[in-house]
Amino acid sequence: MRYRLLAAALAAALPFAASAQPAGREVTVALGAPPASFDPHFFTHSPSFMVQLHVFEPLVWRDETSRTIPALAERWEILLDGSGWDFHLNPAARFSDGTPVTPADVAATIARLPDVPNSPGRLTIYTNQIRAVEVAGPHTVRLLTRGPSPLLPQDIPPVMIIPERIAREATTQDFNAGRAAVGSGRFRLVQYTQGERIVLERNPAWRGEPSPFSRVTFRVIANDSARVAALRAGDVQLIEIVPPRDVAQLERDSNVAIWRAPGTRLIYLALDLTRDVAPGVTDLEGRPLDRNPLKDQRVRRALSIAIDREAIARNIMEGQAAPAGQMQAIGLGVADPELRPDSYDPARARALLAEAGWSGGFRISLAGPNDRYVNDERVLQAIAQFWERIGVRVRVDAIPSNVFFPRSAQRSYGVSMTGWQSSSYEPSNIFAPLLLTPNRDRGWGTVNRHLYSNPRVDALYERAVASMDGEERVGLWREGMRVAMADAAYLPIHHQMNIWATRRGLTYAPRSDEYTLVTSLGVAP
Repeated sequence: MRYRLLAAALAAALPFAASAQPAGREVTVALGAPPASFDPHFFTHSPSFMVQLHVFEPLVWRDETSRTIPALAERWEILLDGSGWDFHLNPAARFSDGTPVTPADVAATIARLPDVPNSPGRLTIYTNQIRAVEVAGPHTVRLLTRGPSPLLPQDIPPVMIIPERIAREATTQDFNAGRAAVGSGRFRLVQYTQGERIVLERNPAWRGEPSPFSRVTFRVIANDSARVAALRAGDVQLIEIVPPRDVAQLERDSNVAIWRAPGTRLIYLALDLTRDVAPGVTDLEGRPLDRNPLKDQRVRRALSIAIDREAIARNIMEGQAAPAGQMQAIGLGVADPELRPDSYDPARARALLAEAGWSGGFRISLAGPNDRYVNDERVLQAIAQFWERIGVRVRVDAIPSNVFFPRSAQRSYGVSMTGWQSSSYEPSNIFAPLLLTPNRDRGWGTVNRHLYSNPRVDALYERAVASMDGEERVGLWREGMRVAMADAAYLPIHHQMNIWATRRGLTYAPRSDEYTLVTSLGVAP
């Protein structure tokens, strides 16, 4: 029955294919990392979101400076009693099969989020304040919250709306096969080949101005040099994650233009501070330890101050990164200007290890992707070298991201390097997934792999998300971040600079959230 309904949905879209569309050009975009799926609710994963956003739409979205803007909802307002929000849908919004977008579709979408099988990171972090969804009119959906929720509009942009019948029946495999890829965005899916290629074409049911590009092909080219070479040869017209080492040379190329924006992407280390035996943490001979050194805050702090973040930003990132001492970059959002990166101090690091009873050192396996973040493997190797200087022996386990992330979700690593990106001005979408005590019913800690828990951080978060006083919230966020960073469960390394390159004749509006969107790509006058 499910397949008949999905097939009927796709067939219903065919009459729209004959509608008049202005001529357009084709464009090919090279991605540095593959989407995990074409199911928009499978995984809190930026490379997946940014491709899916061409086909599906959220209620609200963010512009290139992270300002909240309309998407499916034309406008929204908080209820007078503070019990939730009304979102007023654009009455012209249609899915690619021609059916209108309704409040029932929104309700079914939100209901689907907790139940997507095998999700490595559930999207419930974006809806954990919602207790019920009601239809408040033919084009109005009411999201009732657990209490005052002033930040709800800034939290929900990653939640993309799909038709009710698909939300109730479709599997992730249905989306990947294209059977369930029915959205209201500017494009519709033609082909999804996992890890290789995504092909889109204009959605004839789109309510707005057609894209200047009638067909879009995303190619996954994980190798930095190959991605740059494809641009210079003209095989692709836009590339993301431009390697810092290539920026100067590309700027001298008359056929290429460079586009930059300060980024919100944090690169950090996650440490297993809860298990008595942490994977990959052994004595110097590789034998199991009778206690986990990472459970000691002094050891975690030693590992942090043993890292020369300035040297990594200067030498490996070639100045295209800012050393980090907290989850938001200083100068963005509500980041605390007083919360600076840990200073490099290997002598103090060795003293802390000795104080904790580890003067003889131990061995660590440091895991991370080698094809996801800018210079990720080189950063892993640099951190390993810094730790070797304080007597901690390190084996670097740099592997493809499509292997690393599922293993990370299974808690296979004691120490790993990964990234998190949140474009929200206030960091609720940083606290909820990473810093709160895991609680599936509340949508907390969905990517808190090592089960970090501090009741004080939880309490400060709950006060912040309910406060209607903006100044009070800033103080609460900063206090919560200071508490979490003092625990050193996570060691921030740096925030990336976002860099794109296009062929001449095209323009790109660079984004702080690092999303590569064809909607930001234009044709130069």
